[in-house]
Amino acid sequence: MKIAINGAGIAGATLAYWLSKLGHEVLLIEKAAAVRTGGYILNLWGLGYDVAERMGLLPHLMGQKHHVDELRMVDQKGRTCGGYPAQVLMRLTNNRLMALARSDIAASIYALLDDRVETIFDDSIAAIDDDGQRVRIRFEHAAPREVDLLVGADGLHSRVRELAFGPESKFEYPLGCQVAAFEVESYRPRDQLVSVMHGVPGRYVSRFPIRDDKTLFFLAFRDEYLAGASPSNEAERKLALTTAFADLDWECPQIISALPDVRNLYFDKISQIRMHSWTQGRTTLVGDAAACPSLIAGEGAGLAMAEAYVLAGEIHDGRGDCTAALSRYENRMKAFVLGKQKRATSLVSSFVPQSRFGVAARNFGTSLMKLPVFPEILMGRYLHDDIKLPDYAM
Repeated sequence: MKIAINGAGIAGATLAYWLSKLGHEVLLIEKAAAVRTGGYILNLWGLGYDVAERMGLLPHLMGQKHHVDELRMVDQKGRTCGGYPAQVLMRLTNNRLMALARSDIAASIYALLDDRVETIFDDSIAAIDDDGQRVRIRFEHAAPREVDLLVGADGLHSRVRELAFGPESKFEYPLGCQVAAFEVESYRPRDQLVSVMHGVPGRYVSRFPIRDDKTLFFLAFRDEYLAGASPSNEAERKLALTTAFADLDWECPQIISALPDVRNLYFDKISQIRMHSWTQGRTTLVGDAAACPSLIAGEGAGLAMAEAYVLAGEIHDGRGDCTAALSRYENRMKAFVLGKQKRATSLVSSFVPQSRFGVAARNFGTSLMKLPVFPEILMGRYLHDDIKLPDYAM
């Protein structure tokens, strides 16, 4: 089939890999001028790790991974008040976990495509005409195309979902927080193998050492600390962060002072996407476009890769019956992903606690992770996937 995929991120590139491997004619569309850079560090484990293994991608990703020995919580004076060895998470996942930049995962998958996939960069879909048999796509710049299937792999703010299913507001479930990530060169102090986090009610900031003497900062705060409407450009985002963290101690004044020189600032609200169906005619969704679990879930990248793998497998097994293939894809993945969303919702109160008691309880809980049994009690259910990938002949 001719299949168009909107979005060259993790979900889109994974789907393009499997579909092109199976002999389909794939068109990949990306509104950015090139494969994206920046973003934040995430843990790849579970189903996503399994998909990466089936793609032969693990050796390359091993060379891209970031390593820390400790996750450390500190108070306003920099004194340790919680945390645990990173090896705890490795044990919970049977050593099948890697800390990776989101953009490095996407770029690594995209590199596997070679010349098998046509990619249109720096363009967006302007309109969709899906008659149930074919999909005609109009672009902002390129000439129109006609395909057998259109897949929206374009993230939380999906253009395909908006055109085919309706406005984002119909499906968005906000979790009441904002998040930002950015890199700073030669920042000091630098704890080479330690991820350090400082939190107060409604806000927290962390720093994570990455390659080339760069430090990745990750900031999250409750919506009540957002002055005015959601920022719409980079200047407004930097001002929003400056305002939200202006009164914090620890290293926050120094971190905020670095903002004016920051490039590739990531800033967004933390939301989920909840839909009754991921498919409309011959248009379907995958990854965050279909069912964003939010970064609080900690498995968004892995779920995107798993969904893409299953979608490709069902299309392959469908032997041309697109309707049945899309139905099976959704039936296989939807209940599992909804469970991940539910668990993520339950974690919001510990992700950004709203009270001093909540902050203290969160810090104490991280200290318990050093002891036997407690890691499995506190984190086991979040780090164990209760389904297995199907084995497709592909």
